[in-house]
Amino acid sequence: MAKLRTGLVSITGRFRDNNEDNAYIDPQNRFLLVADGMGGQSAGERASALAMEIIPQKLNSLDFNRATMEQTVRVIDEAIAQANVEIMALGELDARLKNMGTTVTFLVHANGSLFVGGVGDSRTYLLRNGKFEQLTTDHSLVQALIDAGTLSPEEAVNHRYKNVLYRYLGAKEGGAGTTPKRLEPRPGDRYVLCTDGVTGGCSDELMASLLADSNDPQAIAADIVKAAEDGGSKDNITALVVFVEA
Repeated sequence: MAKLRTGLVSITGRFRDNNEDNAYIDPQNRFLLVADGMGGQSAGERASALAMEIIPQKLNSLDFNRATMEQTVRVIDEAIAQANVEIMALGELDARLKNMGTTVTFLVHANGSLFVGGVGDSRTYLLRNGKFEQLTTDHSLVQALIDAGTLSPEEAVNHRYKNVLYRYLGAKEGGAGTTPKRLEPRPGDRYVLCTDGVTGGCSDELMASLLADSNDPQAIAADIVKAAEDGGSKDNITALVVFVEA
């Protein structure tokens, strides 16, 4: 199995009172998660923290050395669905947490392959041989309009509905499967898992250049977060950088 090296930085940012982002790095680097909570006050924080607790518990049942692609995808989807159900249930039980939710994006390393996906608008990107690519698809109203051809990517940048999600954990559709992409890890590959606080202040071009700029994933995560903050991001900002090594 390829070796992964990671770096993580998460900050509240200049415009928020608390950090509703959360992340999880498996101690053996078998899976990595980034979540962005929503719901105001402490609700978003609770939702993302709950996801970062439940999803790892469920993923730990996977045989990372021998699992087939089908088994891996099934366990990922079960983990996401479980988190979705528990977040919805807690929202029903506690009036202060009503309508809370969270996004999640993941990278799972099982049986020599990497599986990437998510729910909501937190993203995973890959830099490979100089090509920078977004691997996940936003479950946002604006992305749906782009896909339908009624909105251009340029118009989407400042669209009034750009933060409206139609799928996230804590909504009925949140547990409906994640259709992960399967990739073969290659030495030199560099991944970024991030919340929309990163993309709200750091362009793809800048992120790609920062990703290529150093051999220290922790330093790159810090640089990406700072670039987003300096670029005017109005949200919490979280970047998890992953290097694939031989």
